Amino acid sequence: MTGAWHGEPIVVVGIGADGWDGLGAAAREAVAAAEVIFGSARQLALVPTDLGGERRAWPSPLVPALPGLFAEHGARRICVLASGDPMFYGIGVTLGRLFGPAALRVLPHPSSASLACARLGWALADTPVVSAVGRSVTAVLPDLVDGRRLLVLSSDEHTPARLAELLRDNGFGPSALTVLEQLGGPAERVRSGAAASWELDPGDPLNIVAIDCIAEAEHVRRTRVPGLPDAVYGGDGQLTKAEVRTLTLSALAPAPGELLWDVGGGSGSIAIEWCRTHPACRAVTFERLERRRQQITANAAALGVPHVEVRGEVLAELAANAAAMHEMAAPDAIFVGGGVTQAGLLETCLAHLRQGGRLVANAVTAESEALLVAMAAARGGELRKFQIYRAEPLGGFTAWRPQLPVAQWSVVKSA
Repeated sequence: MTGAWHGEPIVVVGIGADGWDGLGAAAREAVAAAEVIFGSARQLALVPTDLGGERRAWPSPLVPALPGLFAEHGARRICVLASGDPMFYGIGVTLGRLFGPAALRVLPHPSSASLACARLGWALADTPVVSAVGRSVTAVLPDLVDGRRLLVLSSDEHTPARLAELLRDNGFGPSALTVLEQLGGPAERVRSGAAASWELDPGDPLNIVAIDCIAEAEHVRRTRVPGLPDAVYGGDGQLTKAEVRTLTLSALAPAPGELLWDVGGGSGSIAIEWCRTHPACRAVTFERLERRRQQITANAAALGVPHVEVRGEVLAELAANAAAMHEMAAPDAIFVGGGVTQAGLLETCLAHLRQGGRLVANAVTAESEALLVAMAAARGGELRKFQIYRAEPLGGFTAWRPQLPVAQWSVVKSA
């Protein structure tokens, strides 16, 4: 929250495609009593012109302008128009963060997700909703599972075609897409088609897309559970292998909304699968080599978590951007997968970790393993060692090929 609000409560009114006629009495009274009404040009056009409040269309970009706009009109009765439910990916959430929930009086309208499920006969509580507003459609990828249904909030009229292309390119071509436009209004329209043969023209920019996921027979499953196949990652082979990755993420124990630092990113697999566990999880990965940083960015986009932040070598970043790194939230967990023997690296990571946070470090060389043993003796925590074998053909038989053994130190930072 950036500051307290000292004026009258900001009334946030959800309005649907049915416009003024769809508002209840309390919402109408709030709009009519306002001295200034904020909203998009489309939303403002839904309010009768004979109401006395000053109309102010949102500027672009919106969020940086909000504190100044509300400070300018702080002595007036303010009404904000929002699409549908203001607290469902809406402006109400942003205003709550800025001024605190006590500054708001929210009068919601049914959300587009509620209306879509009502039209389709889907259970709203069982239907994930992914937003493609202001972000890449690749954010849908972690939710694609054969037989699952989900809703996607569209950025504009071109989102359905982008989704169809994404599904085709990722083994879900047979999936059915339903585009629901202007829900609840006189121009409401519902259209459907298969992703593999999508040919529908762009329709109304105000739409939500329902996806009934159907995977192709040869599709490789990519669920949110850690341990994706190694083959889904591009790169030079600098990769925490699937079995060790699963054990490592189990030790890191991601929870919704938590922040990870992935030190020595390689192909980015730990940061990527941390973020795939829940849409609210965040990660910053530190990698020394530029070509690997580019590969991490590509892998993150291809696996549906394009919000993974990629930076340079961690000690160099901390030294060169001390002020910015200080303002960054302390990580809830840190994974050190490379550079363990670099002087001061583990101590620096522990210093930046929040109290109660988890640090997990892996080692494959005798020197790095010895350092982890010494750190455990000094700082506590747990030591483990993994030896993974994979079956491979040997002539007409099958032999067990050992992977490099991995030593792991995990510790919880305490006061």
